[in-house]
Amino acid sequence: MIELEIERVAHGGVFVAHHEGRVVFVADAIPGERVAARVSDQGRDRFWRAETVQVLDASPDRREHVWAEASVDRAPELRPGGAEFGHIVMPRQRALKGEVLREALARMAGVESDVVVEPVDADLAPGASIEEGTGWRTRVRLHVGADGGVGPYAARTHSIVPVAALPLAVPELGALAPLGDRFPGASAIDLVAPSAGDPAIVMVEGERMSRGVRPTIEERVGERTFRLDRDGFWQVHRGAAATLTRAVQELIDGELFDPRAANHDLYGGVGLLAAAVGDRFGDTVRITSVESDGRATDHAGANLSDWLGARAVTARVDRYLDELVAGAAAGAAERARLRDATFVLDPPRAGAGREVVERLAELRPRQLVYVACDPVAFARDVGLFRERGYELDELRAYDLFPNTHHVEAVARLRAIV
Repeated sequence: MIELEIERVAHGGVFVAHHEGRVVFVADAIPGERVAARVSDQGRDRFWRAETVQVLDASPDRREHVWAEASVDRAPELRPGGAEFGHIVMPRQRALKGEVLREALARMAGVESDVVVEPVDADLAPGASIEEGTGWRTRVRLHVGADGGVGPYAARTHSIVPVAALPLAVPELGALAPLGDRFPGASAIDLVAPSAGDPAIVMVEGERMSRGVRPTIEERVGERTFRLDRDGFWQVHRGAAATLTRAVQELIDGELFDPRAANHDLYGGVGLLAAAVGDRFGDTVRITSVESDGRATDHAGANLSDWLGARAVTARVDRYLDELVAGAAAGAAERARLRDATFVLDPPRAGAGREVVERLAELRPRQLVYVACDPVAFARDVGLFRERGYELDELRAYDLFPNTHHVEAVARLRAIV
């Protein structure tokens, strides 16, 4: 056991302290606190990892954890993961997330930003609370142990721990969760609450929810309905899809947008953001959604059928861009359509990466709207774009994952002529 003075927040939901000249990444703390911590990983020369077991001098921003089983009063190995900021009041949570984003941009991209992380409002059901950051999660995975019992993993482990409630889940899933039941033979239990239709409990065998015919669900965003596989990707916060739709629509610079250009939605999923572009700019929009999951692409094609100029392509984004670069090199007309284009990209947590950034910079579209769920990967990519002649023009951030360390950023990058 060691005593530590907590200095600042780090990416990943942990906090920085020093002990005898060594960096220690500490869970379940707040900057400014003094805590007693148990070191869990001494296997690295440069830093250790530790868990708070007692708060000696508490921050005024500390509160009772929204998930009782994740409190520091419980042994670290019995605390469920997935709510690592649940002991911090909501305004300070958002401030810490903004600090991580600002620091990453300054360090990795050379960009100074005063971005503020905005809370996300949604039509909350009784029992949910935007002030507490609870009742927002529409998809939850519970793991199944060898004895058939269900529960979340303990933080940073693959050990299943019992819990009595799921406070981050939307109330209908919290009421439905089979926390005291057993499911021998299953690997996990998925809880799904679509915005259109009834919530469901789905037994997972292997990596997917179902075998054979894959059930579909519908999600509503404003007046629009999207069909997707029940085990397909969709934003988990009840208000996330509407928030990102609005953010993308607002961040596209209308003076730079050409509806007849070769506009694209990369990592397009089932067409949510391509539809956002179409809904803002009308039925003359030409836009191509690119997604590696063939089932998602099939749904995107149907979901985007309002626009004659919309199409959905199944392809890896890097390989698709290779083809675009080759086509642009071979024809002046195609090169012009791509240079006049707007590209929306919503990559996975690892970000777009160097190869995709290089290809996009070669195509030289007028503007990029980047939706990011990882501040460090996003900052790295912004730095790569800046090296290739794009500047960060506008940035917004949203608290789509309350009581966790995750934050969503939406940015416009503009080609510097």
